[in-house]
Amino acid sequence: MDGAQARVQKAVFTMVSSLDKEGLRKLQAEMYRCSTKCCEDNNSSLEEVQNCIDQCSTKVNRAQNFIQGEIQVYQDRLQRCVMGCEDKVRDRISSTTNQEDMAKFRKEVEACAVKCADEHVALIPGMTKKMLDSINKNKF
Repeated sequence: MDGAQARVQKAVFTMVSSLDKEGLRKLQAEMYRCSTKCCEDNNSSLEEVQNCIDQCSTKVNRAQNFIQGEIQVYQDRLQRCVMGCEDKVRDRISSTTNQEDMAKFRKEVEACAVKCADEHVALIPGMTKKMLDSINKNKF
């Protein structure tokens, strides 16, 4: 089970790293160039410069919120899958269930949870592509 969890964590880390390098950094560079122009305008008031800088960061903030939301949905789906595994076994436990059966049930839950993890790791490449497309087309 720990191996499955490590695979999920590694896949999500790889996805986030890819999103950062291939999507967010472009937006961040654009944000900093825009912010620099705001600061170079000597005719603007302090408040105007701050509003300008805030406006420059809008795309980056929206993209980051989009990514966080998608990751949360992913984590929720994985959690629901594992909970489904637990529910299937829980329904079979009765007052007469012995220790041997409980050990079998635990193994079933673990095997099912590993399957959930593997299925969700397989979703990562498609999620990454979808999110990168959205970020690069400013559709978030």
